[in-house]
Amino acid sequence: MEQKVVTKVWTVDNIVENAVEKLQSCTQIVDAARLLRDRAVVAFPTETVYGLGANALSNEAVEKIFAAKGRPSDNPLIVHIAKKEQLSTVASEIPEKAEKLMDAFWPGPLTIILPRTDEVASLVTAGLDSVGVRMPDHPIALALIAEAGVPIAAPSANRSGRPSPTTAAHVLADLDGRVAGIVDGGATGVGLESTVIDVTVEPPVILRPGGITRDEMEAVIGPVALDPSFQAGATETPRAPGMKYTHYAPEGEMWLVAGEAKRVWDKMAAMLREAKQHGRKTGVLATEETFEAWRAHPDADVVLSVGSRSDLGEVAHQLYAVLRDFDAHHVQFIVGETFSREGLGMAVMNRLEKAAGGRIEQA
Repeated sequence: MEQKVVTKVWTVDNIVENAVEKLQSCTQIVDAARLLRDRAVVAFPTETVYGLGANALSNEAVEKIFAAKGRPSDNPLIVHIAKKEQLSTVASEIPEKAEKLMDAFWPGPLTIILPRTDEVASLVTAGLDSVGVRMPDHPIALALIAEAGVPIAAPSANRSGRPSPTTAAHVLADLDGRVAGIVDGGATGVGLESTVIDVTVEPPVILRPGGITRDEMEAVIGPVALDPSFQAGATETPRAPGMKYTHYAPEGEMWLVAGEAKRVWDKMAAMLREAKQHGRKTGVLATEETFEAWRAHPDADVVLSVGSRSDLGEVAHQLYAVLRDFDAHHVQFIVGETFSREGLGMAVMNRLEKAAGGRIEQA
């Protein structure tokens, strides 16, 4: 039987840029930081998605993350720090290319895989000799980590496999009664999790695409390779979150359709028609460009736009909220468009493919 706790929600209003020190002393942050020091788990906003935090130096605390999420224990966690001085607690070595990436992109949505220290809880790294570290670009996250006084391990604050949360309401829907508290700082910005790059190998390898693109990193450190396992499911122990298991999935069965626009439309329409014939409630993951046309389609019960094809930043920002909206409408069968894999499109398609469980039709 699951152990229920009373989940406290703190709302932090009037957040201003560069207000970390001021926020650090506010009652809500002090309260939440105390719980983290006491080995409880607390959800908090970052610039990417909401994270579910625990003391990264305590296996007892980190174990509560896995219990709350229902997350496999061989899936490593990312450690969040508030200042570079905390790196020595979790990383035994900082390669030159890592330093350059930190100078260019921290604080920000970039996780860097580094050799770990013995102080890091073994559950954080899933037994690996490396650890993923990032410095989030959000004043609440930075204030909370600084006030807690310890590095914070934090995956996304959702039940394992569900779309990641971009609002406190999403967190509460998934984890109410399973975590000690939620710091509500409003909607997150980027909307997709951080890029993960392994600098313990040469050339460095992207293990998960995210808000920092390959081109941006190559401009700083030179050639960067892609690990094929972030697109196809890996069977070995994953070296970063999101490499092995199905993630981000809505409750309904989801398919993606790729190809030339007219053939994509025809294929999606045929799939919707078949689903309707089987009595299923249907949904279309559309773009701004196709939204009105799909809304007029007789076999599309729920049509949601994820944004314009010309603005992948908007698509990334809205994706998880849209996937959750399908659940709110009790949609049982979803078809969606695909996107270019250039730049941020690589991260968008990575999340969409995992949300669809690899189900892609070529039109």
